[in-house]
Amino acid sequence: MPDSRSWLARPFTERSTQIFLAVLTLSVLAITLLHVLLPEGHPLHVSTFTVTLLGKYLCYALLAVAVDLVWGYLGILSLGHGAFFALGGYAMGMYLMREIGDRGVYGNPELPDFMVFLNWQELPWFWQGFDMPGFAFLMVLLAPGLLALVFGFLAFRSRVTGVYLSIITQALTFALMLAFFRNEMGFGGNNGLTDFKDMLGFDLRTDAMRVALFIASGVALGLGYLLCRAIVGSKLGRVSIACRDAEARTRFLGYRVERVQLFIFVVSAMLAGVAGALYVPQVGIINPGEFSPLFSIEVVVWVALGGRATLYGAVLGALIVNYAKTVFTGIMPDAWLFALGGLFVLVTVLLPKGIAGLFAQRGWGRRSSSKAKIDPTNATRPTEQEATA
Repeated sequence: MPDSRSWLARPFTERSTQIFLAVLTLSVLAITLLHVLLPEGHPLHVSTFTVTLLGKYLCYALLAVAVDLVWGYLGILSLGHGAFFALGGYAMGMYLMREIGDRGVYGNPELPDFMVFLNWQELPWFWQGFDMPGFAFLMVLLAPGLLALVFGFLAFRSRVTGVYLSIITQALTFALMLAFFRNEMGFGGNNGLTDFKDMLGFDLRTDAMRVALFIASGVALGLGYLLCRAIVGSKLGRVSIACRDAEARTRFLGYRVERVQLFIFVVSAMLAGVAGALYVPQVGIINPGEFSPLFSIEVVVWVALGGRATLYGAVLGALIVNYAKTVFTGIMPDAWLFALGGLFVLVTVLLPKGIAGLFAQRGWGRRSSSKAKIDPTNATRPTEQEATA
């Protein structure tokens, strides 16, 4: 008998989801209260710098969840998700630049400072509308989503898979990085977008706004996790796992594999864009360096360390690696890349299933159906409408 529970309500009944949401909520609440209620100098006081740093970690965790959705459950190793993260960040950065108005260095109410410096005479057409927060927030989703839609349509329709698809995604983000470095593109060139002042009329430099952005990052991570958990727990998720494990057999049964791949790839790109949009006002800058292929590869390391096809493992990996990066770069900044490479090798050899694999061995959380291969012949066969949809 089919499960009568709604696909949206089902994630709340899973033990792993309940534990994750409880830990996330309590952590965000505790950090907020320790910052607001305790005075500076108190041993338990959380400084504004730490709140901002943790908010950045939460944005990275959401990006890792987005990568795990396509890599863990669809079998697509994307080495270009940094591009979607950066596009969401640039969309938010463009809105924040328009918010500056005549308070910039050159006092131009229409043009950002870098455009005045480069002798631009008018605002480019693609900057129009970013003075409206609703339009800007919509572009946070549409910019990475449309890029993923076009790229995914061409790649999946051509049945590009495996290492070839990974290389193409890496080439995509590298090409975008080179393009955004050019001043002629109208995105600030090498310096990027910076000197943000307000967001929705509130001063970004105040403690209250820093805490609000931290909480917003936690909420976005929780909602993104629930969305991904709902997708992978639905029939669509089961078909995506079948595509990962036996694409040819799934296609033979009549499923439109490329459409499943495209939908999940676009959703993942949008989540990455949201992560980038929340990241920018907290760090105060967005530049072409976020498109770096090295950053996208680093995200893959986060997911590998935490454990693929678990979602919560991706969050753990992002938090652990970025905390280690903060500590390590403060001691030996030049050696961090060697440490990161060594960590990836150790995880591959000693923890092939990541940290989440250790939890699974001890029975933490509900065993995910994604951990075992799905035989497409045992899945519900598509109706004629599903097969042709």
